[in-house]
Amino acid sequence: MFMHKLLKLAVVGRPNVGKSALFNAICRRRVAIVDEAEGVTRDRLYQDAEAFGRRFEVIDTGGINPQSDVPFQEEIRRQTEIALEEADAIVMVVDVTVGVTALDEYVARLLHRTGKPVVLAVNKVDDRAKIDQIYPFYALGIAKIVPVSATQTFQIAELIEGAFDGVPIEENVAERSPAIHVAIVGRPNVGKSTLVNYLLDEERCVVSPIAGTTRDSIDIPFSVDGTDFVLIDTAGIRRKKAERDVIDKFAAVRTERAIERADVCVLIIDAERGMTVQEKRIASDIEEKGKACVVLFNKWDLIKGFRMEHCKKSFEIDVPFLMHCPSLFISAMLGRNLDRIFPLIKKADEEQRRRVTTGQLNKFLEKTIQKYHPPMIKGKRLRIYYMAQIDVKPPRFVLFVNDPSLMVDTYKKYLMNCFREEYGFTGAPLVFHLKPRHQREDRGPTDKSKEQPQHEHAPEEEPLDQETWALEEDLLSQELSNLDSSYFT
Repeated sequence: MFMHKLLKLAVVGRPNVGKSALFNAICRRRVAIVDEAEGVTRDRLYQDAEAFGRRFEVIDTGGINPQSDVPFQEEIRRQTEIALEEADAIVMVVDVTVGVTALDEYVARLLHRTGKPVVLAVNKVDDRAKIDQIYPFYALGIAKIVPVSATQTFQIAELIEGAFDGVPIEENVAERSPAIHVAIVGRPNVGKSTLVNYLLDEERCVVSPIAGTTRDSIDIPFSVDGTDFVLIDTAGIRRKKAERDVIDKFAAVRTERAIERADVCVLIIDAERGMTVQEKRIASDIEEKGKACVVLFNKWDLIKGFRMEHCKKSFEIDVPFLMHCPSLFISAMLGRNLDRIFPLIKKADEEQRRRVTTGQLNKFLEKTIQKYHPPMIKGKRLRIYYMAQIDVKPPRFVLFVNDPSLMVDTYKKYLMNCFREEYGFTGAPLVFHLKPRHQREDRGPTDKSKEQPQHEHAPEEEPLDQETWALEEDLLSQELSNLDSSYFT
């Protein structure tokens, strides 16, 4: 199967003209952080969008101002130049309430030199009475001018149509399998952007020793050995008390959303500073959201007189979930061991998509319970009748029991540890649901004439969903006839 190569549309302009707001309006999503402060956008952001049945890619850039004293201005300019080089069409954004400025003229001259199609978006035209105020902007020498309002999504479709008018569609390329989305997470200044830049072999993200340099979540398509990935470089998650302004709060929210939409999370830990409360919080968040995880201990080149296994063991004691996650000791600055990251990510993604048949699970239960019986609680003992996998990403399993309250934490941990020894699921969190055997879903009055006939065996390869749980309970006696169930009763 073939698909068209996506065209790229760059959104550029001086600071505080509404570029990020327009970027969000084109994408129909709140992707970029929008704030009145200058220099909020630092890295170039990419996002897929669609209009008139055509999919394309939008690039948001930082404000161009050579005389600005905003931090990282030189890095922001370099990011914008790369975006202009990649783009097939360019949208220059200006502010109708301010009029034509010397900085607008500077940006227009810069865009004319690219030789690429440019459309001028006169932003903040919030009512039609302001449309007549766009004519002074013809002095910038750009023929296509469209009055828009990013906040009210006024004439966004007309802007996109004008931007791609006359731009040829790229050649067909083979359609590939969906990419694995990888969120690079950690607290500030642990080397997330440095790692991304080294993997891509380009200055894709602004890097500095100042904590909090990255603010937006940046999606970067990437391919390794025929497998497509999307790297999501995120802002470092700070302590709540350390979030100094609203931009820091927005960045933290973006990072949490990046974790939610990722397939695999790469947790970077500063090996020099060790485990902090923030790493524990991030690891717990990854586990709660049901995401596979790979742990990278960065800056290992700075560690002297300390063994890797001792370092890893100390982290596992603090966060038991990390015990089952693949880990690697790296140096993002020197490139040490970085070639081993993507095989671990691919393996973790494969593990969280695995399925185990019902027959295998119940044989596992028999063996595990024979080895160690559930404890007796107030004269009652837990009975596990049946087990089946009901979902993947994360792997979810339902256990039919006589009384869920009899499942103590120590025995549940024992079951999970034995399960990982038997089946692995490296890097993936396991979710065990307990369901009383007598509990049935409320499916309304039963029509016996429409009841399905019972089969001798439940199909092992088909996963169970909520609608079939009650039916599977009726098949329990037939399934257990193949097992030595003396320890279940």
